[in-house]
Amino acid sequence: MSTEVSRANETGKVPGWVPAYAVRYLEHTEKGVSIRQLARNSQCHASTVLRQIRRVEARREDPLIDEALVLLGKHVQADDGHSAASLAQVGRNALPEGPPSEESFDNAAREVLSKLNQPSAVLAVAVDMEKGVVVRDGADGVPERMAVVDRAIAQALALKDWISCQTAARISRYEITPAGRDALAQLLAAGANVALRDAADAAAATSVRFHSQESPLTVLARHRDREGKPFISRDLVAAGERLREDFELAQMNGVFAADICGWLAETRASRDTSADHTAGHQVQNAADRLHRAFETLGEGLADVALRCCCYQEGLEQAERSLGWPARSGKVVLRIALARLAAHYQAARQEQGDLIG
Repeated sequence: MSTEVSRANETGKVPGWVPAYAVRYLEHTEKGVSIRQLARNSQCHASTVLRQIRRVEARREDPLIDEALVLLGKHVQADDGHSAASLAQVGRNALPEGPPSEESFDNAAREVLSKLNQPSAVLAVAVDMEKGVVVRDGADGVPERMAVVDRAIAQALALKDWISCQTAARISRYEITPAGRDALAQLLAAGANVALRDAADAAAATSVRFHSQESPLTVLARHRDREGKPFISRDLVAAGERLREDFELAQMNGVFAADICGWLAETRASRDTSADHTAGHQVQNAADRLHRAFETLGEGLADVALRCCCYQEGLEQAERSLGWPARSGKVVLRIALARLAAHYQAARQEQGDLIG
């Protein structure tokens, strides 16, 4: 997807997702390459390069774009022995591990843009936080969290003009741009092509994950019961989203379980013997939380929660997979989410509300 810099980077450690105009800006400002030389290298007129450089400089008023260029400038200068000036500019929000790789950026961009493409969704980025949050107006008027975004990914999206700042403040708000929607369509198409080469189960998981505009929980949250209240309240949706986050953190995205009890036993035994050596603390802790949640739910409730929250299956598909009567899954899912919310509430009271 990210092929904007086709030749070898003259700037050194600049990943392939960086736009060509930003590469020229970095070559000019960090390496001192003249505009005429950049024009010869790019086989275009010098005035074109000059306009690009001025445009990038003007866009540095956007905090994310400024941070992205500072961080990229640091890597450009790293091989030249005179990076002290760039290093001194790197603020507290620039991640020390540097800009994301091309592959990790494409994967993350697909996720974030899919969320931002939904109605009323925005990316909120605070000045003193390393991560941003995608939120939108919930069914009851309360903002609903949809995704957590690494700051380096947010910086890259802004630099590529796939998101734009609508409100610049201590908490800045970004929206998807027309260019971002075009990029999302290409990323989804590329993801679909990859999925076709995978096994049937993995392809189905990818299709559900990346092509579904909304999760089954957010769809149900808009439905009303006989009293006019949301069929699934905000706290139940949050419980389901927390289960899904642990499922992803535990790196179980491609895992499908026909027998939830057997799956729990098998993965627990595997984790007891090898997790300390093969997974980081974050992965192991997420797997532990996931297992405790499923054990609390028990067979039946765990099955529907796994499919609707983690696999993102719709209720009709989950009912068919589990062999349940039509329209029975909605009630069972609400019971499962209520028990899950009580489980997380008890965990918070016991040891605090830990994330990741």
